[in-house]
Amino acid sequence: MTRTRIANADWVVAWDAAAGSHQYLQNADVVFERESIVSVGPADGAHDPAERVIDGAGRMVMPGLVDIHTHLGHEPINKGYTDETGSVGLYNSNLYEYMVTMFGDAEVMPWQTRMAMAELLQSGVTTVVDMTLRYDGWIDVLAESGMRAVCAPMFRSAKWFTRNGHVVEYDWDVKRGEAEMAAALDLVAKAEAHPSGRLAGMVVPAQIDTCTPELMRDSHAEAARLGVRWQTHAAQSLPEFHEITRRTGRTPIQWLADLGVLDGNSLIGHSIFLDDHPWTRWGTSTDLGLLAESGATVAHCPTVFQRRGMALTWFDRYRKAGVNIGIGTDTFPHNMIEELRHALMVARLAMGSHRGATTAQVFDAATIGGAAALGRNDVGRLAPGAKADLVLVDVTHPLMQPCRDPIRSLVYAAADRAVRDVYVGGEKVVEDGRALNIDFARAAAEVHEGQRRSEAHVPERDLVAGRTGRQMSPPTYPIAGDNQTTQGARP
Repeated sequence: MTRTRIANADWVVAWDAAAGSHQYLQNADVVFERESIVSVGPADGAHDPAERVIDGAGRMVMPGLVDIHTHLGHEPINKGYTDETGSVGLYNSNLYEYMVTMFGDAEVMPWQTRMAMAELLQSGVTTVVDMTLRYDGWIDVLAESGMRAVCAPMFRSAKWFTRNGHVVEYDWDVKRGEAEMAAALDLVAKAEAHPSGRLAGMVVPAQIDTCTPELMRDSHAEAARLGVRWQTHAAQSLPEFHEITRRTGRTPIQWLADLGVLDGNSLIGHSIFLDDHPWTRWGTSTDLGLLAESGATVAHCPTVFQRRGMALTWFDRYRKAGVNIGIGTDTFPHNMIEELRHALMVARLAMGSHRGATTAQVFDAATIGGAAALGRNDVGRLAPGAKADLVLVDVTHPLMQPCRDPIRSLVYAAADRAVRDVYVGGEKVVEDGRALNIDFARAAAEVHEGQRRSEAHVPERDLVAGRTGRQMSPPTYPIAGDNQTTQGARP
């Protein structure tokens, strides 16, 4: 393969191995060949010649972002539906009454995945963990994007539901959960063996409250046997927190520790409602220390929670305690750079100070923090020997100006609008801001039609009152001539 030089880039976010951190280089080169970076350093084409030269003038070269928590096959369809919903009787959570009423059929799931992956690529993501319910062709859809993807099929022992909007119930089927895990493990093995070399697998018992203790332990042991990471949802809602304390007398984080599944191979999404969170009012203050001592990673996804007035308290506190944090896009839009901005703003609001999070902390979480969560030191950084997963940002874009500090200009102002080109393993997958391997327009159109089909089934899925989609989630303004827009809506 041709050796490629990105020559004389205005800025390079390079890895400083001695300092163990990113650093800015100005007027620098990045050289890569095959899948790997050969050199990163001062502009000097004569020192390390290359057959192909890309002009880096007006560009910042940064490492591809690592997204450790997504539901690509489920979430795009919720746009315009779950933005402002939440159960007043369930501490404003959206999980139990609303999300269960809007989900796509088998036809639209691949298109949801494609739509979300295009958004991620165009916002600089080169590695993603997709926690989705299995569907036919899923691995092929992940592979066709050109992204580095972790196939993470979810399984569980019970489904949750509410009949009245204030009590969560569980429909248990232990055998079904075991069968789902077996099928998920088979899919994980196939992803690990995929010939592209860009797919991997992860074992994901879906939620702490929907899995038996045996399923949690067994799945964790299987992840260790396969040599892959393990992830679950825990401490993500107050109803879940109260359910686990009612069952066990322990908080969700304490219960994970008791089960022996909280360790350096574990990712915990979202780890918000710890025992010392101001909303839980629990009698201990050990959860943060348990997370730090175990080496587990917190998958932090601020956008989906800020919509309902919830926040992790707070980013800098977790980092100073020694907890590794990675970033996920748990909801639409799948825009990683905007997720970083939200992480910063939410942390500062939660702390009541600008010291709630720094740009460096959050950018680290989206690069080296995510890479560490996946057990990798060859992604999330620009260094010799690392994968050639690169993002070229247009620093001349008006929203990047003035460009005193290009990462801040990107995160606080320009976001994906300044992302020009993206490479995964040295292969260009985004050119001039457009994902090359995905028909984004068709994917968006297919998801639109899939949402229309799904909304027709909302009344039968709403166990509380049999409401229509427009009654459950009224539009921003009434639709003239539509008498169902507000009728039956809950506050």
